[in-house]
Amino acid sequence: MAVVQSRIGAIFGVFFLLLVLAAARALYLGTVRAPALRKAAETQQLSTETLPAQRGTITDRNGVDLAVSEPAQEISADPYLIKEPLQASQQLAPLLGLTQTQLLSKLSEHTGFVLLAPALPARQARKVMAQVTALKLEGITGTPTMRRVYPRRTLASQLLGFVGSEGKGSSGLEYSQDSLLQGKEGERKVVSDAIGQPISITSIHAEQPGANLTLTLDANIQQRAEDVLDAVGKVFDPKDATAIVMNPSTGALLAVANWPQVNLNDPGAYSKTALEAAAQDRAVSFNYEPGSTFKVVAVSGALESGLITPSTPFAIPDQIQVANRTIHDAEEHPEETLTTAEILAQSSNVGAIKIGALDGPERFNEWVRKYGFGARTGVELPGEETGVALPLSEYSGSSMGNLPIGQGELVTPMQMVTAYSAIANGGILRRPHVIGTVNGRSQPEPAGRRVISQTTAAELRTMLEGVLAPGGTASEVSIPGYELAGKTGTASKVDPATGEYSETAYVASFIGFAPAKDPKLLCAVVVDEPQNGSIYGGTVAAPAFGQIMSFALPYLRIPPG
Repeated sequence: MAVVQSRIGAIFGVFFLLLVLAAARALYLGTVRAPALRKAAETQQLSTETLPAQRGTITDRNGVDLAVSEPAQEISADPYLIKEPLQASQQLAPLLGLTQTQLLSKLSEHTGFVLLAPALPARQARKVMAQVTALKLEGITGTPTMRRVYPRRTLASQLLGFVGSEGKGSSGLEYSQDSLLQGKEGERKVVSDAIGQPISITSIHAEQPGANLTLTLDANIQQRAEDVLDAVGKVFDPKDATAIVMNPSTGALLAVANWPQVNLNDPGAYSKTALEAAAQDRAVSFNYEPGSTFKVVAVSGALESGLITPSTPFAIPDQIQVANRTIHDAEEHPEETLTTAEILAQSSNVGAIKIGALDGPERFNEWVRKYGFGARTGVELPGEETGVALPLSEYSGSSMGNLPIGQGELVTPMQMVTAYSAIANGGILRRPHVIGTVNGRSQPEPAGRRVISQTTAAELRTMLEGVLAPGGTASEVSIPGYELAGKTGTASKVDPATGEYSETAYVASFIGFAPAKDPKLLCAVVVDEPQNGSIYGGTVAAPAFGQIMSFALPYLRIPPG
């Protein structure tokens, strides 16, 4: 009996000792180690997540969505926690849009983090995470993000630009207006269970969406312009082409089209270099010699100064000597008499040089600056070039033989449209703009400055009608019921290898407006290095102008005239 009691006492003593040790351990963990353990638990089960703000929507002037953001999830994995990577890859690869081999490779990497999908659409992401839960997979995580979508895919792609992987605008309006569009991120606390699945989510502060932009662009006119440029691309195989449609009275841009186009929804299909090149908006970044479209500068200056009238006659030989240069007209002809209006209509180089000589270098240079050449127009689009307007101090003896005919200076399509809008609207030069409202608030229309008088502008418009009349350089272009006015341009490009003008590389352009007497719409088409037998502005760019305007004029219900 004593032995039994002794054993019971020993067992009791052992249990009592274990109880004391357990209590001491609990006391130690609950006091001395409590802060460290609490921090470790929070690290493992409590996390703070950033809530991406919804990027502002971009629409055209009629509310057509051009760029929108939708909820998505970034799907990532910790390969060290994936116990059965083969099984996981078999089940998840189709849902992630990856091959089984691709996903297995990612899940087998020796790292604690691997990105499986940067921005998976919400519906698709829910299927992935549901499968993760069903298979009780550890180490697969979905983090909220936003996905930028362009509903019209390629429409106005260079103007809109795209958003990079970090959620910031990388080009176009997405870049220049990024501070307005991106909004402010929110924050939330997430409590997860032992296998990393969230069991409690608490908002710290809500995200604030970015501003919505309504553009002056019209999606239907933009689509027409892009379709026409696509046809130009197929027929003439140029390097690229640009078309701009503007309301000349306000400077509002209704279309800014580029060819080739780029699919904004699939930037991953391009290499970095190719994407940067394709995303360039050549309406503002293409520097080119304008050729004959620039002749209005010399003519308008001489008209405004009272040196000539539209009917002033000039003796026009086949060629003219200016210092050490001999400049020819486009086609050989005997000496003839042409009026100012006929010089513009037939695009005589000799005639334009003679008119430029009346202006003189100083006044001609002043007119170049008055029209805004050599400076950015100020349109909201990024990457705008200034062009090159030769300083008066750098004029040579032959400069007045090439500058009045559009050689020796560089312009952008946007600069040319802006200059011609002053002729179309009665003499006021205004900054072009493409943003109409921000969060529904109208943006103030740019103030303008007078460049030429209403009388001079009207005389120029009438003379430019002759370009599309019989005998003009774009006589084959017409739109039933509408009187058109404009100017062709065919400019030889400088060969970088020789520094001389090329005999094969040209820029063909046309800028015009309608109705000619009271213009409501202006359009420019610039085609870089057309091939396949035609290089001229009158045969390459002018017909494209006609096709765009033949849609836009009745579409906008602009009365014939």
